Amino acid sequence: MKELQNTEEFHTYIQEGPVVFLFTAGWCPDCRVIEPVLPDIEAKYTQFDFVEVNRDNFIELCQEYDIFGIPSFLAFENAEELGRFVSKDRKTQEEIESFLDGLGK
Repeated sequence: MKELQNTEEFHTYIQEGPVVFLFTAGWCPDCRVIEPVLPDIEAKYTQFDFVEVNRDNFIELCQEYDIFGIPSFLAFENAEELGRFVSKDRKTQEEIESFLDGLGK
């Protein structure tokens, strides 16, 4: 999974896409729980670029896009939001895949 380097890169990704951002943090235990399944998810959903966003480094983006819980997912293509799976709850592989299936890509 790519790691977001700066805000300009974020805006470039959303202009193109399809891209799925994973908002996470090193201290987040629920984020660590899904880490082992992320490579499988990326391999299954190759139509998306996956980009990790460290919420501690990009708190302004989190505020701008109403990301108030992690782990959370936000998808874009051609500057349009395709969908969001945003909450403070732990997420399962099945829930993440269901979200991705619902994006219609």
